[in-house]
Amino acid sequence: MPTTIAVTGHAEERIAPELAAVTLSVGGSGAARDDVVARTSTAHQRLLAAVRELEASGALDTWSAPQLRVSSHRPWNAEGRQLPLVHEASADVEVVFRDLSLLGEWLGTAADADELTIGGVDWRLTEATRRGAQEAAQRGAVADAVAKAGVYASALGLGTPAIVELSDHGLLQAQPSPMPKAMLMRTTADLGGGATTEFAPRDLVIEASVDARFVADAA
Repeated sequence: MPTTIAVTGHAEERIAPELAAVTLSVGGSGAARDDVVARTSTAHQRLLAAVRELEASGALDTWSAPQLRVSSHRPWNAEGRQLPLVHEASADVEVVFRDLSLLGEWLGTAADADELTIGGVDWRLTEATRRGAQEAAQRGAVADAVAKAGVYASALGLGTPAIVELSDHGLLQAQPSPMPKAMLMRTTADLGGGATTEFAPRDLVIEASVDARFVADAA
């Protein structure tokens, strides 16, 4: 009677980031609504002008700039007394750098601008590279499962195991389950850099795991 061998295969691909998405925000607050809106709009236009220069140079992959947001509220002081109305305005801009060599220099200059906040850097891959890395990780996970099954079969004195079932990790259950927990793939990104303008991002990690069931006969 064949022996059943069940294993989990895992593999990962580590790739240097190709894109850097930077979130920037301009904004201000004050008692005079028109003044707050005017200052924020001016700062926003200055930022967009700088972004368009980057785009013209070919340094960017994409960029976006949602609408200007304006709100008002009455804060409370420590004594529980409501203070006069405060108006706030803000606008976000995301720029995705293709030329990573310009990232630190540009952010160092942008950080000196009035009413500008740098939200952080999100390191990314292009879609084509990400798909290729996913496929490589999936193939590696299958190869890892086959290798593990071979080791177990050899240890038991069995012949070469034959695959009978393969699934993304978590879908292959020992018993049928009405609600299987699926985990197709995990993609994690370790972020490098910080408050300085010199960046050394860690590799991005693309992971894949599969569950497999084999059978093997006596050698």
